[in-house]
Amino acid sequence: MLLALVLLLFTACTESAPQSTLEPEGPVARQQDDLFRPVFWIATAVFVFVEGLILLIVVKFRHREGRDAIPTQVHGNKRLELLWTIIPTVILAGIAVPTIGAIFNLSREPDPATRLDVTIIAHQWWWEVEYPEERVITANEIHIPTGRPVYFRLESRNQGAEIPVIHSFWVPKLGGKQDVVPGRIVHLTYEAEQPGTYLGQCAEFCGISHAYMRLRMIAHTPEDFEAWLENEGSRAATPDSGLAQRGFELFQSFPGGSCMACHAINGLDGAAARIGPDLTHFGSRETFAGAIADLTPEELRRWLDDPASVKPGAKMPDYGLSDEEIEALVAYLLSLE
Repeated sequence: MLLALVLLLFTACTESAPQSTLEPEGPVARQQDDLFRPVFWIATAVFVFVEGLILLIVVKFRHREGRDAIPTQVHGNKRLELLWTIIPTVILAGIAVPTIGAIFNLSREPDPATRLDVTIIAHQWWWEVEYPEERVITANEIHIPTGRPVYFRLESRNQGAEIPVIHSFWVPKLGGKQDVVPGRIVHLTYEAEQPGTYLGQCAEFCGISHAYMRLRMIAHTPEDFEAWLENEGSRAATPDSGLAQRGFELFQSFPGGSCMACHAINGLDGAAARIGPDLTHFGSRETFAGAIADLTPEELRRWLDDPASVKPGAKMPDYGLSDEEIEALVAYLLSLE
């Protein structure tokens, strides 16, 4: 028991907490924090008071020689009964008023004229990100502008899953979590005040690689966000020479399969499948494989060589690619900026 308490204490000893809910960095997260803190301290005060009374009673009224074993009964004492009924009622009512107000505020739909609409589709084990009005699709890295509410439409897809899988979308520093249930469309609003990268993840166990279903929310200034959107909306470049061209040819067809059977690339005829992440501007991303691996040539080689060793249960098969084929595909994928 003591060891468990020590380990619990050590979990709080960190200088960097990128997914701490106690450091809100947006108006939505701050509303939730403003509700959490007074409720927490009220609950703490109640806990200390009640546990203190229990300790007092245990010590003061413990059994002693000559003392009657049956304690004095207080049934029918109207003053006491009114007291321990009214006090909890007042406390709960005091908590209920701001809680109900916060629920209504947080569930209010932002103004369609000023908000950004983003669709998030949860897969096993990655996030598909779509900007419907801008016709941009990416994966795992959600780019948003600062100072503007982002209205997320969340749904779950279960390609190949034997049973419905529930996911949970969560970026702690920008807001609360929202379960994503197959067959239902749910909504969530986030807003970032400062540019930066905010880490998030799936917060509902969804299978063997649940811990590897992460995401990054990257907040830009409005000008930088528009520049990002413009680049993402363009067609993918087609290499015409060198190793990248060889990779481009392999991407379309190689012995045993074709990447186009699962991945879409804007501008490449026949590459329109939405089973795996859209790769149109894959080379401009910071991470891949559910945001667990940095986008470097070394990590990409490791992934193409044996996806399941990087991410257990990955739907991408091992095609037994040669070193030369892997090098060519790495060159092509990194050219997709």
